[in-house]
Amino acid sequence: MTHRAVLFDFGGVLTSSVLDAFAGFGAADCGDAGLPLRLLGSDPESKRLLTEHEEGRLDDDGFEAGFAQRLRAHGADVSADGLIARMQSRLVRDDRTVELVASLRADGVPVGLLSNSLGRDCYAGFDLPAMFDAVTISGQEGVRKPSRRLYEIGCERLGAAPSEVVMVDDLAQNIVAAERLGMGGVVHRRASDTAEELDRLLGRSSVRDAALR
Repeated sequence: MTHRAVLFDFGGVLTSSVLDAFAGFGAADCGDAGLPLRLLGSDPESKRLLTEHEEGRLDDDGFEAGFAQRLRAHGADVSADGLIARMQSRLVRDDRTVELVASLRADGVPVGLLSNSLGRDCYAGFDLPAMFDAVTISGQEGVRKPSRRLYEIGCERLGAAPSEVVMVDDLAQNIVAAERLGMGGVVHRRASDTAEELDRLLGRSSVRDAALR
């Protein structure tokens, strides 16, 4: 099937790796590079804090206070003040992927953002309404990936059925969830590889050429 629209994740796609950023924070602030991700992935209380924050039910201060407490409980002497900013401080803009989004849109392909939000300033420096035809952010919708409903909202805002849309995300589990809904999926690692996959899924060649310029 040839698809006709694309949804992009934010962190780890339009930016450098979130996993690497959290590991850097863990090494510098916690004395353990793997601690933040271990807690967010397997500690029930940390997972609850992240889910409630990404769904807009827990504000920045609440998440920072709660997660700092979980980190301290596991031996990391960290402050809650500015915790989210420190966790994200190593993220940098991925200009090649940003250029890929712009190239698609210039060629008439509907493009949207579909993102789990973390912190009030996580999109600073990105003019999302100017970059995308539609923006869907978990904290504003009250539901997060990999929930089926968030993907449906993103597709609806692009005016496309899920079967017509490709999801680009750096986390494989989010692509698995999209594919269960009938969407195409690309696990993002670098812009040139993603462009090649979109070339195939959209049935075109200009996408890859633009990403390699």
